[in-house]
Amino acid sequence: MVATGSLSSKNPASISELLDHGFHPGSLLNDFDYWDYVVPEPNLNEVVFEETTCQSLVKMLENCLSKSKHTKLGCSRVLVPEKLTQRIAQDVLRLSSTEPCGLRGCVMHVNLEIENVCKKLDRIVCDSSVVPTFELTLVFKQETCSWTSFRDFFFSRGRFSSGLRRTLILSSGFRLVKKKLYSVIGTTVIEEC
Repeated sequence: MVATGSLSSKNPASISELLDHGFHPGSLLNDFDYWDYVVPEPNLNEVVFEETTCQSLVKMLENCLSKSKHTKLGCSRVLVPEKLTQRIAQDVLRLSSTEPCGLRGCVMHVNLEIENVCKKLDRIVCDSSVVPTFELTLVFKQETCSWTSFRDFFFSRGRFSSGLRRTLILSSGFRLVKKKLYSVIGTTVIEEC
């Protein structure tokens, strides 16, 4: 039954019209009872836990980029699009939700694609006490159409240039590849975002 604003509950003619069309006051209670059992209450502990896990994963990714900027990337700054690490963390949680050990069974390889070449940045083991059940390969992508890339190219030939003065700008796109380690059918899932 769909309620509309065309009927007034105080009008006796409207009530008799409802009764004529098969509405019985007791059926309304049964309809509401049905939905009480069908729609489960959200588990707030699960929501808080997932958000905490997501935030800790975001921190791991940001630490990985921070450590890599001097050691492996040779730049002084890495500019990350807003909410990029948040989106990646949510996708990682989604992909790990179907695994037997969840995120704890994940080993993540973090790479950066620069001009069609992948550079390894880090390897993140989510829980070293758990045998990994799947691997994720995360590939960040460099922004190719930014004015900073052109600026760094032109100023890199000057006498004041330094290898650590470069700014790396990440694209909002990334690739996430999931590989199950203990599967009869070698399942690989590739997601391009």
